[in-house]
Amino acid sequence: MHNNNKKLLSIQPFSLYDNGGGSRILRRLYTNNENEVLSVGLTSHKNNKPSGYIEEILIKAKPLHRKWMRSFVRTTVNWLRSNYFIIFTNKRISNIILQNNQQVIHLIDHGNHAPAVIKDNKKVKPVPLWVSFHDHFSAVGGSLENTGQLWKLADRRIVISEEMGTKYQQLFGDKQFEIITDGVDDGEISEPRQIKTNGVISIYFAGLLHIDYLPLFRTLADALDELTQKGKSFKFVLRGTQKVDFLLNRKFEVEFLPLTLDNAVLKTELDAADILYLPIKFALPEFSLYSLSTKMIGYLGGSGAILYHGPGDSAAYKLLSSNKAAVGCTSFNAPDMIAALNQLLETNLECSINAKKLVKERFRMIELRNKFWQIA
Repeated sequence: MHNNNKKLLSIQPFSLYDNGGGSRILRRLYTNNENEVLSVGLTSHKNNKPSGYIEEILIKAKPLHRKWMRSFVRTTVNWLRSNYFIIFTNKRISNIILQNNQQVIHLIDHGNHAPAVIKDNKKVKPVPLWVSFHDHFSAVGGSLENTGQLWKLADRRIVISEEMGTKYQQLFGDKQFEIITDGVDDGEISEPRQIKTNGVISIYFAGLLHIDYLPLFRTLADALDELTQKGKSFKFVLRGTQKVDFLLNRKFEVEFLPLTLDNAVLKTELDAADILYLPIKFALPEFSLYSLSTKMIGYLGGSGAILYHGPGDSAAYKLLSSNKAAVGCTSFNAPDMIAALNQLLETNLECSINAKKLVKERFRMIELRNKFWQIA
């Protein structure tokens, strides 16, 4: 039996203990208030079980994913889950809301779950509704209508970036919003370190690797091959990704490490790296234009320097470049990546220093956490 007297009911289409940016943001915002939170997460996998300090109810969203599903079958099942069976999933979420005595509902607008908290243009339960908009609705299977309803009826609108809030004001009305995202604890802000270019230069990437990122990784790999031929030495460390065949048998060293949610391990690896690789996919402009990567924010606190790789008009690159906190490559061309790497090797200490300044100005976790909870 779960505790139905929690202060905050957190509703999101994933477990708080999944390996993803949304899960990370919520875990860190809820730190020190775990006993005040009841999480309602969704899973499409049969054997997923919640495992963490925050009490969580996992709703199995049908049809469930099966290992044997490939291509057309998987696509069809995903469509059915998001467009047909979602009616039943949202009903189960609504029932949990009605059965609990929460003081606040916090919903992540990811997918089409607005009907779980809004019915007939009224809130399902008359308690404060906070809505977090982490990604543009079109990038996460949402709809203009549902997101518009949430924007208008929410008592509190929490966005990931200024660009996101401004865009939604244009689409849905001039409502007030707050910017609250992932952050960096003071103890995670490391001292900047100069790269020693006469040794092995380590490059680090941690996180999920979507298929849309593969062309970016290929560009980086081709650039590293050419720079290795010219006398430099590199090691590319990937934590928590699948193995990528075209990264094997290169002129530089590659190491694949398994998934971990251990922050201490990740922080140690982050600080050991010279270059922190931050790819942002070109394939989905609605994501890059309005979202800020949680990976980027974690990277800002690392000792090394950030190598951005993605669209030149992304929210992340605008922030990094305007603060001179990274060097960027905005194409799939290996010569452009070589130029960016050479520039980063020359200016890495300056970039790292500027990154720490940016963290302290915009992304201190204690300030973001206090801001989130201040009116709870």
